[in-house]
Amino acid sequence: MLILVTNDDGVHSPGLAVLADSLSALGQVVVVAPDRERSAIGHALTLHSPLRAELIKPDTYAVDGTPTDCVNLGIHGLFEARPDLVVSGINRGANMGEDVTYSGTVSAAMEATLMGVPAFAISLDLLSGERLDYTAAGCFALDLASTILRQGLPNDTFLNVNIPVGTPRGMRMTRQGKRRYEDMVVEKLDPRGRKYYWIGGGQCQFEPIPGSDFLALAEGFVSVTPLHLDLTNYCSFDSLRQWRTTSDEAFFYTENE
Repeated sequence: MLILVTNDDGVHSPGLAVLADSLSALGQVVVVAPDRERSAIGHALTLHSPLRAELIKPDTYAVDGTPTDCVNLGIHGLFEARPDLVVSGINRGANMGEDVTYSGTVSAAMEATLMGVPAFAISLDLLSGERLDYTAAGCFALDLASTILRQGLPNDTFLNVNIPVGTPRGMRMTRQGKRRYEDMVVEKLDPRGRKYYWIGGGQCQFEPIPGSDFLALAEGFVSVTPLHLDLTNYCSFDSLRQWRTTSDEAFFYTENE
């Protein structure tokens, strides 16, 4: 059994170390992770410069690229065998709601799924000033990985897992929640009086949607959200078919016309 582990916090992240150690009970674990912090880099892929992968210790590579790059190298470039599972994390801070579109952690799991390898991303909620204990997240990752290896995942589906701070009350299957975007851009002045900006500086606020990832974590539950690769909004088809051009013709071509 070969398990590929990556993240977006960097190869020296304590969460990555706990994850790799936890999953070693299932087989050989290989680590291919960015050589530095790559949080919020999304699904970026390096196409216009070469990548370098340095073996920094047995079965552990540091890559001067993105989490998506790391998954590509881990599946296609560095090892003779194809991984049976890809696990991304343990991220320092939750990845919920629309944040999955920014997350390098989640994007790594998506990339593996695009390549036909089962995958999940796992993140640990972060409270300001708290020292993170990744133990519970590592234990959950082991249980989930074992289950996926036994039972598989639905086609084109990967899992986004978020672990609450403290001892979880249980586990919920959830949907993506919705964040309230307040104080997203913080404006400040440098010593010379020039403006500079921080993005994402405000406190995390969310809509209390029943069944959502945000609500599950707020109530002390592990959130497991199945995500899939087809981003098509099928519910919009009927509405968009009503569009008309300025000459009152159908905007979209249909076969029965």
